[in-house]
Amino acid sequence: MKTFLMAASIVVFVLVCSPVQAQWVKVPVTSPNMSGPAPRGADGKPDLSGIWEPVRSYVGNIAADLKEELPYQPATKALVDQRKTGAHANEDPPAHCLPQGVPRLGSAPAPWKLIQTAGYIAILHEAFGLWRQIFTDGRELGKDFNPTWLGYSSGKWDGDTLVVETKGLNGEAWMDQIGRPSSESTVVIERYHRKDYGHMDIQITIDDPKLYTKPWTVNQSVRLAAPGLELMEYVCQDRDLAHLPGNGR
Repeated sequence: MKTFLMAASIVVFVLVCSPVQAQWVKVPVTSPNMSGPAPRGADGKPDLSGIWEPVRSYVGNIAADLKEELPYQPATKALVDQRKTGAHANEDPPAHCLPQGVPRLGSAPAPWKLIQTAGYIAILHEAFGLWRQIFTDGRELGKDFNPTWLGYSSGKWDGDTLVVETKGLNGEAWMDQIGRPSSESTVVIERYHRKDYGHMDIQITIDDPKLYTKPWTVNQSVRLAAPGLELMEYVCQDRDLAHLPGNGR
């Protein structure tokens, strides 16, 4: 298993935030109190904007976070048991420079920039140069989708917590490095709670009766990146794919 995780980390070329001073001059840099109160927008709701980086990620092994095994359907358990040997690491989409999907993308060891407006939220991911759009203008998700890697997301406020529902996934993404699957019927519910200026908790619930006998939940913690840091351009190349298990090794 360690060999598999180490090999997978070779393929995912992660670039950390870059100091903007190298590219720009006269950059305004502040020194906020990271333990201070979360900022709020004109509507009184917490402003989640900022560059965030994971400090606690579930993707190495979801079951370790849950302290128990997931509620698999029999066919799902058989698939996961096969994948967790590491012999199929070359089948993990990121190994082919394909997206990590939702919610795994937000837990990748790379920062992401959240931009909050009155009607939508945009999340720019350094990993793979991907972006998400979360509508907060009152629209609801339909029933028919053209499946995509990141799906379609609608958000609404529950007090100071933003609740985001995502549907329309293509079912190609793995939920974690072990290889727990998703499907076109997977529904992802994320609850974003900015507990103070510099820290945010994200509760993630997966609901997919096709794959799991009941919904399950994991938790993700992120922190605000240091002032003066920005995202870097990210270009993935799969030249190390031949070194992963599953390619005659």
